[in-house]
Amino acid sequence: MNRVIHFEIAPRDPEKATTFYAGTFGWKFSKMGGPMEYWLITTGDNNPGIDGGMMKADDAMGPVVNTIGVENLDAMMEKVKANGGSIATPKHAIPSVGWFCYAKDPEGIPFGMIQLDENAK
Repeated sequence: MNRVIHFEIAPRDPEKATTFYAGTFGWKFSKMGGPMEYWLITTGDNNPGIDGGMMKADDAMGPVVNTIGVENLDAMMEKVKANGGSIATPKHAIPSVGWFCYAKDPEGIPFGMIQLDENAK
């Protein structure tokens, strides 16, 4: 079964959001290197839950997006379309992490899908 394994928040002002979530919930942020500004979010240590990420808001996603882990991204992209959804961004590599895309359900609600693959380039 495919499960939510990551969430993303996309504020207009990432620095302000970092201060808010760290101060309010004690979340830890670490900036990733790469072609775009992106922060990893650690929401806890031993308690149940998932960690996430943050990037500046853009048109591909909403203010909060859940990412679903899948075994075969290409097949799932086709399933999304076959069931009335749409693909919002092309499949692309997150180097050393996997293959990713944003999609939307039939009502236009965005979500991410990722196929983990440490060889992705």
